[in-house]
Amino acid sequence: MACAISSGRTTPCKDSLGGLDKIYFLNDTDTFVSGDITYNANGEGITSITGTHSAYKYDLKGDQNSFTQNIVSSRDNGTTYFEQVLQVTLPNLSLQDNKELKLLAYGNPKVIIKDNNNKFWLMGLEFGADVTGGSSVTGAAMGDLSGYTLTLTAKEPVMANLFDDVTEAALASACGLTIV
Repeated sequence: MACAISSGRTTPCKDSLGGLDKIYFLNDTDTFVSGDITYNANGEGITSITGTHSAYKYDLKGDQNSFTQNIVSSRDNGTTYFEQVLQVTLPNLSLQDNKELKLLAYGNPKVIIKDNNNKFWLMGLEFGADVTGGSSVTGAAMGDLSGYTLTLTAKEPVMANLFDDVTEAALASACGLTIV
């Protein structure tokens, strides 16, 4: 059977952290296809992407940012896909952010996500991501959020690819990224 599992898993060390550090948006017009991507020997980790691409960096702070991958599978239909969901909170409201977030909602960008374990994930590789929810809020009390919440969702045939162990500078070099 072609879909038989091939390995087990032991209990890992307790050295992992939750949360996100940064996200990088790539416009849907700045596309690349699977042929532009080089993978490591096991075919899972991305080692490089050809071409040049602008990546718009957003710093994230706090505990309200997460990246979840839901497995959506139907035995009846014989289908499986992976729903990738990014939820971020961006403090402070501004006219410039209003404009950029509107453009983000109109497009379907690819998103590179850096988690707190210094791992970089590529969300929406084939079909891009959509802003599926969010808000702009002033808050009511002085200590409430005055800022934005965003939910981006992608539906992909595979889980989000990891980039092979890299730093931001190495990622930019290997993938032709200009980080803005």
